[in-house]
Amino acid sequence: MEYRKLGRTDLDVSALCLGTMTWGEQNSESEGHAQIERAKASGVNFIDTAEMYPVPPRAETYSKTEQIIGSYFKQRGDRADWILASKIAGPGNGISHIRDGQLKFNRQHIVAALDASLKRLQTDWIDLYQLHWPERPTNFFGQLDYKHKDVDFTPLEETLEVLDEQVKAGKIRHIGLSNETPWGTMKFLQLAQSRGWPRAVSIQNPYNLLNRSFEVGLAEVAIREQCGLLAYSPLAFGMLSGKYEGGARPAGARISLFSRFARYTNPQSEAACSRYVALAREHGLDPAQMALAFVTAQPFVTSNIIGATSLEQLDSNLASAELKLSEEALVGIEAIHKAQPNPAP
Repeated sequence: MEYRKLGRTDLDVSALCLGTMTWGEQNSESEGHAQIERAKASGVNFIDTAEMYPVPPRAETYSKTEQIIGSYFKQRGDRADWILASKIAGPGNGISHIRDGQLKFNRQHIVAALDASLKRLQTDWIDLYQLHWPERPTNFFGQLDYKHKDVDFTPLEETLEVLDEQVKAGKIRHIGLSNETPWGTMKFLQLAQSRGWPRAVSIQNPYNLLNRSFEVGLAEVAIREQCGLLAYSPLAFGMLSGKYEGGARPAGARISLFSRFARYTNPQSEAACSRYVALAREHGLDPAQMALAFVTAQPFVTSNIIGATSLEQLDSNLASAELKLSEEALVGIEAIHKAQPNPAP
């Protein structure tokens, strides 16, 4: 397993990060624990969760994912072996069951969310605490174009000041962004530098063969500012694995179970998927491993967040860390990308 610096910190994180958002919905507590053990045995030391998880977010399952991770730490006693990341939920996204749905990145909400996560995770600190998506209205969750709206939101200065207090209190070590834009990322970094507040060490945004929009405005920021990408949805909800080819909907698969996950199923995406899957097979590669290896190899990526609902899937995803794509495969990927760029942003 390769390890990379998390921003400008002294933390080395594995190039693959264990994603957890199915735990408590598609996966049981025992299955979650088994995944942690399997990932650790493969050299993974980085685990990512969120107060909102599992997904889709429901009041009945709210916070179960963090509870599963917390019970693992309590049973195994190896909390210090892990770099633990979690997130505070932002407003909207169909959430009304978290803090009455009036979600803000102000002092009241950050302190309440952080303290609750620490309790569920059964730990005294979170290594990386992230803002799950912007409080302000901007282009994320599949929206490429920016349409301005004059809406009040918590000043970024207030958010950073509160996070600074939590760092000084020892509750969190570092802060990160998620689903952010180039403007938001640079503004947070500029305020941190000018005010002496915590500097964002990472940005967790979607990145996969169907959505390479991160390359347009954020890749340069990630490299020059050492605020690397934690890539989520590297398999585009499993579309790039090939299991949904020809309109197939395997029993128990995420897209089969939840109509909410339609981001990567438009006709353009399905057409591009078929080409990527065919390319992988042409080169004797597992389609999912090819897609993951492409993401992990990008110079602006700090860690690639893999998720699985079975140990077999997890083993396959973990094995992608050893795969180096040939020049011929990379040329094929670029040809498809140029023909159908970002069909599912």
